[in-house]
Amino acid sequence: MTRHRIPRRPRAALSVALAAAVLAPMAAGAGSAAAAAPRAVCTSDRAGLADKLSRDITAALRDKSATAAVSLRDHTTGTVCTLRADQKFDSASVVKVTVLATLLWDAGNHHRHLTGHESDLATEMITKSDNDATTELWRKLGRGKVGAFVRAAGMNRTVPGRDGYWGLTRITANNEEKLLELVTHHNRVLSDNSRAYILKLMGKVIPSQRWGTPAGAPDGARVQVKNGWLERNTHGWRVHSVGAFTGGSHDYTITVLTQDNSAMDTGVSTIEAVSRAVHRDLNPGARGTRFTPTESPQETLPAAPGK
Repeated sequence: MTRHRIPRRPRAALSVALAAAVLAPMAAGAGSAAAAAPRAVCTSDRAGLADKLSRDITAALRDKSATAAVSLRDHTTGTVCTLRADQKFDSASVVKVTVLATLLWDAGNHHRHLTGHESDLATEMITKSDNDATTELWRKLGRGKVGAFVRAAGMNRTVPGRDGYWGLTRITANNEEKLLELVTHHNRVLSDNSRAYILKLMGKVIPSQRWGTPAGAPDGARVQVKNGWLERNTHGWRVHSVGAFTGGSHDYTITVLTQDNSAMDTGVSTIEAVSRAVHRDLNPGARGTRFTPTESPQETLPAAPGK
């Protein structure tokens, strides 16, 4: 039975309760070096904003060793930015938003509400990134239903993990943005009540896990986030963050996926450098805030399901 090594302190200022994905056995070999980052490509209805975002996102990644993918949508300014946005990554725990969306979509298709137990599992899964709760919901739904949801959502490059290994779902930054678009705007896939429920839970993520895309968010924004982190022998640490920033004049989402990180810290730093640049450019003159993680007990990863 394979178990996976957890560093004693995966982040110096962030001894978080590790809720990385349930893993498949690690592949042998060293992680590959990240290639030089290409330039972010942006378009915008606001004069000068596309060029500024493209420069600043690219600059934020210039000295980073990680391979990073970025996707951004801002409805207020009609802005879209992408960088490696169709490259596939292991999902780690950001897939938990997809699991919750699938659960709500399936319940809606059967014209029923979530049970009390399902609601409890969903809350633990999103707000605390609890692995056991995720595994129970994944088994209840089955890979087939998750696949059916991602097809209905138009997430055509997302491949659900096999053999119960939900953390090895293959995702792209653009597909994560499609999911965030469904969660933040009226559509035919997720009901308004389902969308509100997902955003509520993402808004209640525990303080120790509110790093990543919230870094530099303007004080007036409502912040909803879900992060994922996972170490394997190939491509080192995967560290991801998806965030929705709403309320008032704010209506944008950010996805940053990274791999080839030597440590969890490295991935967090990369994501936050990009996020600060985005928040600053979209909210000129606004005071940014940073969510400072608090100490949490460290958690041992569970064994792979069925082992």
